[in-house]
Amino acid sequence: MAGHSKWANIQHRKGAQDKKRAVLFARLSKEITIASKMGGPDPDGNPRLRLAIQNAKGQSVPKDNIQRAIDKGQGGGGEDYVDIRYEGFGPGGVGVIVEASTDNKNRTATDVRTAFSKNGGNLGETGSVSFSFDQVGEIEYPVSVGTEDEVMEAAILAGAQDVESDAESHWIYTAREDLQSVADALTEHFGEEMEAKSTKLIWKPQNNIPVDGDAADTLMKLLDVLDELDDVQNVYDNSELSEAEMARLAEG
Repeated sequence: MAGHSKWANIQHRKGAQDKKRAVLFARLSKEITIASKMGGPDPDGNPRLRLAIQNAKGQSVPKDNIQRAIDKGQGGGGEDYVDIRYEGFGPGGVGVIVEASTDNKNRTATDVRTAFSKNGGNLGETGSVSFSFDQVGEIEYPVSVGTEDEVMEAAILAGAQDVESDAESHWIYTAREDLQSVADALTEHFGEEMEAKSTKLIWKPQNNIPVDGDAADTLMKLLDVLDELDDVQNVYDNSELSEAEMARLAEG
């Protein structure tokens, strides 16, 4: 079991300054609609929908919004979405993985390629970056759920592989195939009133690449531009910024 990691802190910092709430709600609602359309409106028989609803609740999306998103997926007609992954390199040789859900692959590919090319990066072939990441389950709980030791003990008993904590959150990592069973066990342990902030499959870097100065500035711009694209659902990278560099960027 590992302790606190800079990577988690960077990801959380990005998430905290992330989108405005309305954009975040729209992204979560879109995932619910796609999941409902692809696998049906019953979360008990649709694992993707079940996770999408859990994540929406974890970010305090109103129940009415969640139900509307489910109904929209069942409304017939409308767009047919496909999931697609892009891999590329940012400033300083940082690996970047972009996950999108789109009804127009040409539009999305153009938008993603333009974001890379205008911000010091370039798209690579599928597999050119993901081989240096592991796809794992990630469950995030607020620190109010318990102490680091309490969460680690509960996570081990639930079958998790790793736990990382900082002043705001606990991140519990699982094998890809164990995400739902670990999430269910933790819900039972902590109680349904203490909901996870997010439960999802992520790309976790095996090693991080230090970045600073101009390269760090350009990389943050690239990640922000990618994150603001309508079709993009998640962005992952393997950058590592020092505490001083993060403070400098936060001031900027």
